[in-house]
Amino acid sequence: MSSLDNLYRSVIMDHYQSPRNKGSLENPDLTIQLKNPTCGDRITLYMKLENGKINDARFEGEGCSISMSSASMMTQAIKGLEYNQALDLADRFSKMLLGEEVEKEDFEDLEALQGVHQFPARIKCATLAWKAMEKGIKDHDHNHEHEHHDHDQK
Repeated sequence: MSSLDNLYRSVIMDHYQSPRNKGSLENPDLTIQLKNPTCGDRITLYMKLENGKINDARFEGEGCSISMSSASMMTQAIKGLEYNQALDLADRFSKMLLGEEVEKEDFEDLEALQGVHQFPARIKCATLAWKAMEKGIKDHDHNHEHEHHDHDQK
C-alpha cells in the first residue's frame, strides 16, 4: 500500500471517528432523509439556506465509514457555497468516484475518497449525503419557483 493510500485511509477514518457537523440543526430550512438499501446506510441532512447560499449543514445517521466520512466532508465543503456551486461540487465528486479526471481545486479532504471508484458497490455509500444535498436544493428551488408563480398570478 502506498503512503498516499495510507494518508487517504487516515483522513477517511478521522472523519468517521470524529465527524464534523454531526447533529441536528435548530429550525433548518431543509431536512432530507435518504437510505442506501444495499448496505443499510441512512442519513438525515439539515441545511440552513439564505439568499441562494448554504449557511449551515449538519447531518445525523449511521452507516459504514465511507458514507459517514463522506457526509462529514460534504458538510464542511458546502458551507458558504451558492446552490449552483454546491451542485457543481457534487457533480465533480460523483464523476471522480466513477474514475473520471475532474478539477479538484476545492476538494480538500474529499480527494481521500477517490479510491472508492475501485469498489463500485461502495460508490452509493460515498454519494449518499451528496444525493441528499442535491435533492434538497432541487426540491427547495422547485418549491420557490411555484411560490413566485403563485404570486405572479394574483
